[in-house]
Amino acid sequence: MFRTNTHEELIPSKPDNTPIRIVHTVRHPPAQQIGLDHWMQRVLTELDSASASLAPDPVHDLRVAIRRCRSIAEGFTGIDSDRTWKKMRKAGKQIFVPLGRLRDSQVMIDWLNKLGSPDDPATKDLSAKLAKEEQELKISAFTALGNFDRKQWKSWIEVLSKRSRRVEIGGPAFEYMALERWHIAYALHQKALKNRSKVAYHSSRIGLKKFRYIVELFLPALYREWAADLKEMQDLLGEVHDLDVLWDMALKSGIVVDPDVRSRWQTKIAREREQRIARYRQKMVGKTSLWKVWRQALPSGKQREQALLAKFKIWAWSFDGDREHSRNVARIALQLHDGFVKKRILRFAHANSRGLLHAAALAHEVGRSETRKSYQKVSGRLIGQVATPVGWDSEDVHILAAVTRYHRGALPRRSRDGLSQMSSQNQITCVQLAGILRLADALESCCQGKPTRVSVEKTSETALVYAAGYNAHSRLAEKVAAARHLLEVSCRAPIVIRAWSNR
Repeated sequence: MFRTNTHEELIPSKPDNTPIRIVHTVRHPPAQQIGLDHWMQRVLTELDSASASLAPDPVHDLRVAIRRCRSIAEGFTGIDSDRTWKKMRKAGKQIFVPLGRLRDSQVMIDWLNKLGSPDDPATKDLSAKLAKEEQELKISAFTALGNFDRKQWKSWIEVLSKRSRRVEIGGPAFEYMALERWHIAYALHQKALKNRSKVAYHSSRIGLKKFRYIVELFLPALYREWAADLKEMQDLLGEVHDLDVLWDMALKSGIVVDPDVRSRWQTKIAREREQRIARYRQKMVGKTSLWKVWRQALPSGKQREQALLAKFKIWAWSFDGDREHSRNVARIALQLHDGFVKKRILRFAHANSRGLLHAAALAHEVGRSETRKSYQKVSGRLIGQVATPVGWDSEDVHILAAVTRYHRGALPRRSRDGLSQMSSQNQITCVQLAGILRLADALESCCQGKPTRVSVEKTSETALVYAAGYNAHSRLAEKVAAARHLLEVSCRAPIVIRAWSNR
């Protein structure tokens, strides 16, 4: 099914100029069909149109297509380790930037035509200056378009489109990404309201724009509800920025030196600017603020943690070749965590110990993408580079990296890198979670990769772990015996592993 938009237009007919009503119908594919392959192909189409004359509309359309591609790539960079995403973004930027300078010049010409008067000397002088600047910028833009590697771009379409289809559009991972963008954009909005500087409003516009693109490209159901408001707010801040640039350009050109001319232009620009600021504040400040409306539709509390894990799982699995192993290890680790807590064998000072363990189990083998030997060190490094998630603090990421780092190999020590800078409570949490993950990883191997049921019991002297599929006489049982040591240190009690059938 295709969505259709119609609009009417009156045009004069010949020979008597009687108006004729023409109805235009535009057919749009469903939102879910407008994906990466659409926008990457669109770049090539618009590239041909823009290359003809670099007129304002084709330049704008090409920039829109490139911006969509780069926004999609930026979104997937957070959940997909393939480096082609960054290469595509970089290639798009090489023509996006020079086109942006040209587009800014063309927008300034439009504003000058709106605000200026044809018989005003200042308008004439500034128009001449902008026209000259536009021609110079066209030369550099033509050069950039000519250097664009179309063959490489075409080869990326198939590769990246296939990777993009691995993730469900509209799923919790993208809801979490939108939440991250919301927090960044809202912080910039608050800063702009506080100091009201040109730079702050421009930064707020960029933050809002990136939030809008995440919603538009990855959460189509929400975007259908928010599209008009998001576009209007972005356009208002964009026009504020345009007016600021126009005034700075007028001042630097020396054309508005005369006090009367200067006052007249300043009044015009200030009036237009304040009208847009007032409209923006009307919609974005107060109890009915759009910020609150948008935030309420994004995940909170447990849903936020689940969305974070969904994003983290996709990111980890883009490195990990054995997803089933990681999934099984996570299942066993969480059963161990819950069992040790329920039986009061372990107490965790960290409120999110379970979430940290779940994330560490999902990502404990990401380092295998770079090396087979001591891959846990690489895993810790890769996780340590992850941006601090919403609701976490920076030390939570350090805990996650350390748990992954010490799920095998050398035992964690408080003097080692990764632990030495943590609080004593978080150091204890690291050792506890690393101990659980070590044992879960060993049990998964011993049970030959099958989904394993695990339960925990407590006696006066020991902790008993019953595992389905465990065989004390198998060759891998020795690995389990060694893996339980770190957890025994945390429990301050021996741990006995038994087959589920012995319960």
